[in-house]
Amino acid sequence: MNILHPLLNPILALFLAPLLPGIINRTKAIVAGRTGQPLLQLYYDLFRLFQKSAVYSLTVSPIFKAGPLVGLACIVMGLTLVPMGGIPSLFGFAGDLVVLAYLMGLARFFTVAAALDTGSAFEGMGASREVQFSVLAEPALLLGLAAISQVGLIRPLTALPTAIPLESLSEMLARLSMSVWMADGTVLLLTSAALFIVMLAENCRIPVDDPTTHLELTMIHEVMVLDHSGPDFGMILYAAALKLWIFLALLAGLLIPVRTGNFWMDGASILIGMVVIAIGIGVIESINGRLRLIRVPQLLAGALVLSVMALVMVLWG
Repeated sequence: MNILHPLLNPILALFLAPLLPGIINRTKAIVAGRTGQPLLQLYYDLFRLFQKSAVYSLTVSPIFKAGPLVGLACIVMGLTLVPMGGIPSLFGFAGDLVVLAYLMGLARFFTVAAALDTGSAFEGMGASREVQFSVLAEPALLLGLAAISQVGLIRPLTALPTAIPLESLSEMLARLSMSVWMADGTVLLLTSAALFIVMLAENCRIPVDDPTTHLELTMIHEVMVLDHSGPDFGMILYAAALKLWIFLALLAGLLIPVRTGNFWMDGASILIGMVVIAIGIGVIESINGRLRLIRVPQLLAGALVLSVMALVMVLWG
């Protein structure tokens, strides 16, 4: 494979990631019969924000200023670990799925720390909710990826699994094919459902959170960034779009088992899959409302159960 092929995902993500929220918003507008925002609205917002200057309170520390930058850096580093279906990642290695989860956790930590640094009660409330929900989302993500790492492997019938060997995300997704789906379709469907729920939670989408709400009492992620402005807020929005790209790339690589070996065909199939999933998110947000906050942990616990069931089935099924 050409050495430039692993650069496909990071390069496309850096330029096209802001398009994904636009697709979701356009879908919601079409379903609701509204004109809605332009497809490229986030590009306009980012261009406008990066032309402004940031405003800081006299009470904040350097942690507040570092939050958006460190968060964006972590997500960009995560992009280099994510493959596009059968096209490998730029810096894949055994166990990179754990590093990916920790990078996203580190980005969340600095966002939470920046929110707490403001001393705002509302931002502290949002930070508390964010950390609470991540406690359930991260295990569901890791266990789901662990289940995928075992799909398609040949094990002796008498062998009892004692440990899960670490693989790279590239190896895990490259092994998936239509024949693997025929053999382990139930496991992959359970994992896909779990990762989809985690994706909604991690990216602040309905029914977990509403990225467009302006009512602080119901906010989760958005309330943590109320005091950011200018380029800082632009980095937060850009990092959120890149994070959405990471999850959609993983889901598309899982759901679309196109592994032809042809660079253009494999890459195009994943991009089409990401667009379809983004449209699906828009439809789901159009026909569903937000869950009550006390119901969100139950939804994430359901995702965790799905991941555990998938892992048990693939190891002992």
